[in-house]
Amino acid sequence: QVQLVESGGGLVQAGGSLRLSCVASGITFRFFAIGWYRQAPGQQRDLVAIISPGGYANYTDSVKGRFTISRDNAENTVYLQMNSLKVEDTAVYSCNARSMARSFWGQGTQVTVSS
Repeated sequence: QVQLVESGGGLVQAGGSLRLSCVASGITFRFFAIGWYRQAPGQQRDLVAIISPGGYANYTDSVKGRFTISRDNAENTVYLQMNSLKVEDTAVYSCNARSMARSFWGQGTQVTVSS
């Protein structure tokens, strides 16, 4: 059974930081690209950051320089370090594990940034 479990969300003031974690089980983790997505109320789910099996990272423009995605293949975990948080970063953040033929989602974790 494949599971992706996110943690680390919460309430933080603007300018603060949070670190999200996504722990995977049931897959050969090192073969999967892992992405963090977010969805605000009434909006579509958008890609925030993604890291390839080889560790190459890519970010959406609005988080470049503030967010860092990293992976620890030994721990089957991907992290999203979020600094200088803004009110507009408020959303449910979910991780996705993707290979050539398979895609899995976690349940998500709420991030709320107050002004």
